[in-house]
Amino acid sequence: MNRNLQSKLAGLGAVALAVASGAAQAEVSSTITIASDYDFRGITQNALDPALQASLDWSGESGLYAGLWGSNIDFGEDGYDGGEGGDAVAPVDLNVELDLILGYEGSFTENFGYDVGATYYKYLGNDDEGNDFDYYEIYTGLSYKILSGKVWYSPDFSNSGESAWYAELNGDIPLPAEFGLLLHVGYNAGDYWESEDIGYDKFYDYAVGLTRSFGHFDFAVKYIDGSDLKEADGTINDVFTSESKFFISVATTFPWAKEE
Repeated sequence: MNRNLQSKLAGLGAVALAVASGAAQAEVSSTITIASDYDFRGITQNALDPALQASLDWSGESGLYAGLWGSNIDFGEDGYDGGEGGDAVAPVDLNVELDLILGYEGSFTENFGYDVGATYYKYLGNDDEGNDFDYYEIYTGLSYKILSGKVWYSPDFSNSGESAWYAELNGDIPLPAEFGLLLHVGYNAGDYWESEDIGYDKFYDYAVGLTRSFGHFDFAVKYIDGSDLKEADGTINDVFTSESKFFISVATTFPWAKEE
């Protein structure tokens, strides 16, 4: 990791720590995750390779929360030949994604909650102009018992100058033996996806999986399908591929709660 990248990571980490340490009556936690891939709305962000992810999270009694989340990524850092009749793709030398999150959550009733906020996506690595994908999204969501839904909107998705939005519905259903059933459907749309440069149009992504906790560790196994995005279903070197896949992850959150 180069010094410029190290300094950016250190700076962003210092900001998050300062926010967390400066607020009273708040909780600070950190989650470490090892996953078979970094999936984002049915599209791999790491060319189907394993991902190491970490978060630093702060939440206040008022409902205000903030977070810093990071993962390794692969946007085609070596570049590749587009094949016969295709254009060569230049390297995108970015290897770390950092998300800055600020939001507010609360509840209307015991079972009916809401969530509003914003996320800024920062991509670190080569700072050439062609590698600038930084952008932000705002979101709003509702939850009722085992169901939750959220809508995301960006006026400048992936720093493209085009808007995009994403709607998702999720279910977290308790099963016997302390297992959980995860269900997800998402809908991607907006000018970004319909533009001539992208040409993907709107598309759906789906996921179904099982979860189970053992001690301090949370395990998940999912089947993820983004292949409705047909133009990206099986890309060269798996960069940004939307092909269906099995996904596994294990995560743990600190500080560990004392077992009763």
